[in-house]
Amino acid sequence: MHIAILTFEGYNELDSLIALGVLNRIKTDDWRVTIATPSPKVTSMNGVVIEQMSTLEEACAADAVIIGSGIATREVTEDPVIMNILRGLDPARQLIAAQCSGALVLARLGLLNDIPACTDLITKPWVAAAGVEVLNQPFYAKGNIATAGGCLASHYLAAWVIARLEGHDAAEGALHYVAPVGEKEEYIERAWRNVAPYLPAPKSAFV
Repeated sequence: MHIAILTFEGYNELDSLIALGVLNRIKTDDWRVTIATPSPKVTSMNGVVIEQMSTLEEACAADAVIIGSGIATREVTEDPVIMNILRGLDPARQLIAAQCSGALVLARLGLLNDIPACTDLITKPWVAAAGVEVLNQPFYAKGNIATAGGCLASHYLAAWVIARLEGHDAAEGALHYVAPVGEKEEYIERAWRNVAPYLPAPKSAFV
């Protein structure tokens, strides 16, 4: 199971690295989480340099993809080389999630047709200009596409991905690990309040 976090030049550390940390709480042998970049190294909006773990092409073949955000997302959406590669993303065969300005990438790829989105306040007018309804909430999902708005909503995307691929208990365990001591139950309850309404209904044992 491969989960790729798309991370571009000028990336926001909170968006890519919090998701990376939460997702890596799953310790099964076939679970792999990578930072997917368009180049061997990318530098964050605050000067943090990280190395490529997977390519954008490999991300397009992953089981799940999270599109991180950053200060240069509009430039990303205007780069024909990057966008041509990302047209390989397909919600019919993979989970696709976007954090903050990552929603603009989804919008420009045409993946948010008739699907409202969450994003950050700076990106909101750009996503709206692309013809997408922007919601005033931290998380929303429909089918295999999810979006989150606000850096500290990134764990909602991670929880959604884990719940979809590994189940509720695995997602709750990952959230419990990262939640502040003394606030774990409150933290998990809030997360599920935002994420659970957008998860598929559990299949009944009696058919």
